[in-house]
Amino acid sequence: MSAGKGSNLVRLAIVAAVIIAGAYWAGGRWGQRQPRKVEALPMAAGGSEVVQATQVAARDAALTDDESINVRVYRQASAAVANILTKATEYDFFMDPVPVEGAGSGFVIDSRGYILTNFHVVQEAQSIEVVLGDRTRYSAKFIGADQRNDVAMIKIEPKGKTLVALPLGDSSKLQVGQKVLAIGNPFGFQSTLTTGVVSALGRTVQTSQSTFIDEAIQTDAAINRGNSGGPLINSHGEVIGINSAIYTPSGTTAGIGFAIPVNTAKRIAHDLMTEGRVRQAFLGAQTLSVGGWLAEALDLPVQEGLLIEEVTKGGPAAAAGLHGGDRAAMAGMQRIIIGGDVIVAIDGEKIASQSDMNLVLNRKRPGDTVSVSVYRGGKKIDVPVKLGERAGNGN
Repeated sequence: MSAGKGSNLVRLAIVAAVIIAGAYWAGGRWGQRQPRKVEALPMAAGGSEVVQATQVAARDAALTDDESINVRVYRQASAAVANILTKATEYDFFMDPVPVEGAGSGFVIDSRGYILTNFHVVQEAQSIEVVLGDRTRYSAKFIGADQRNDVAMIKIEPKGKTLVALPLGDSSKLQVGQKVLAIGNPFGFQSTLTTGVVSALGRTVQTSQSTFIDEAIQTDAAINRGNSGGPLINSHGEVIGINSAIYTPSGTTAGIGFAIPVNTAKRIAHDLMTEGRVRQAFLGAQTLSVGGWLAEALDLPVQEGLLIEEVTKGGPAAAAGLHGGDRAAMAGMQRIIIGGDVIVAIDGEKIASQSDMNLVLNRKRPGDTVSVSVYRGGKKIDVPVKLGERAGNGN
């Protein structure tokens, strides 16, 4: 996982969010003392299972209601939570190869072996190994990812074994104050349970220059290094988010964690499992954020927006009649193309930066028609644009 990356808040009043970095997996088993030999009494077939079930029932009867939820959800879910171990190669100052190991979490969503995690957990991994809750190990292959939303899918081959898969809930129905549980592998401690509540909803948290969590679920459940990619679960045992980032001045949990909504993850998982790629909306315009002094220098009719420098030939913006620039100019030390339309809103949502554009397009699908509000000269017009499908980077 990407380690300790600070980031800026997008649009809302959160100062920073730091990607949960991957801790090296610190496994190990304590030696066990040899028990004294005792004479075993004969027992009817199945008797040990009956005794064990009776003991478990007696322990469960002593639990509080809240403890019962914790125990039940953990029993149901822990077997499907994966410890993801990666190996990659980096190069030092002298360009000598240096092996690098990483670790994170994930969870099984399909009995055929499909596992969801964060993209930054498996990014650039040359080999991926999965350890499930029952300690079974599998080699995994990378299926695909939505880098912008930091979601990735990997797959293991169960080889005849029936895997436990976690049910996916509906993050749109969440309420602040709901109980949530996080299961993951913080600092390499496999199958660790922490609990908390939904602290806030609808946050937009930028986790790097190119990634963000839209409609983030904020929680106070303890999330640390190694939890990235693990499930955030409701009291019914349904996954409602993927634990992804924390706000941390110190590098450890400060009670402010963020999860990707499961509804976003479900859309991505469906695309990857059915088409092998993630379908993302594409406008087809190269833009430049203009505001403050630049808007004044260009004598624009607005104080902020996105100046279209170029439209992609044959792309949605060009087909809709949006205009790119027609002449070059210098803005300080930067050469820019001016004279194009200035985008100020899409479907009524204000567009003042590239991040605003990314957020709006992230919520759309290829084929959707949007109303793009632009200034052309001194006149504001609304242009309907049928969005295309993005191939690689760009808008």
